[in-house]
Amino acid sequence: MIRCIIIDDDPFMRDLLTDKLAFFDDIEVLGTAKDGAEGLEKIKKLNPNLVLLDVEMTDMTGFEMLSRLEKIDFQTIFVTSYGHYAIKAIRFNALDYLLKPVDLEELKNAIERFHQRHTSQNKERVKRALSNMNESYSDQRLFLTMQEGELDIPLKEITFIQGERNYSNIHLESGRKILVAKTLVDLEELLTEKGFFRCHKSYIVGSSHIASAGRERIHMKSGQSLTLSRRKKEGFMEWWKTKN
Repeated sequence: MIRCIIIDDDPFMRDLLTDKLAFFDDIEVLGTAKDGAEGLEKIKKLNPNLVLLDVEMTDMTGFEMLSRLEKIDFQTIFVTSYGHYAIKAIRFNALDYLLKPVDLEELKNAIERFHQRHTSQNKERVKRALSNMNESYSDQRLFLTMQEGELDIPLKEITFIQGERNYSNIHLESGRKILVAKTLVDLEELLTEKGFFRCHKSYIVGSSHIASAGRERIHMKSGQSLTLSRRKKEGFMEWWKTKN
């Protein structure tokens, strides 16, 4: 049996999630909590192996609540609203989440992912996410979930990313290239505020690896040269000024 706790400051969401989880024969809802403080008490008392956790509560965020635990021996599925600022952090760290109002089919998919993952893997993801949030972007790491496994890439090692339809090549400082099943749009959303800029329909460039920029080209410290599109030029130049 999956031993589950629901932590959310909205009583309607607590009831909704409890009702939807009743469709699963292998899930036991041990209890609910109205905020982070009560959630911490329930986790210590009831020892769940799954926590459905609201991202934004009245007394603290879900991330703040997790940071107060000495150990995390359960898997976490975050619950948040569409467009909430935390979604980018959740996706950047390859964490699992559900959007409010929670759809039953999406909940089924999340429970299926729960069965496929080991608690130790989830625990490490949460620990890495908490660490990332306390680091400057140059020291953060990008986590991508792929079919063949997980990628863990230090941001400071990414020189630029080249898009190829539904795939992207991540170019590293070492000269290595990593092909990922992510579009440039996906990666741009994750990296825009972390020292990267979409300078062309085919490129995202890392600020710390730029040597100089001209009217139509961006010259990299590695000796490579990337196209700077006319449409992106003004925005790039303004962004580049802030990085020097």
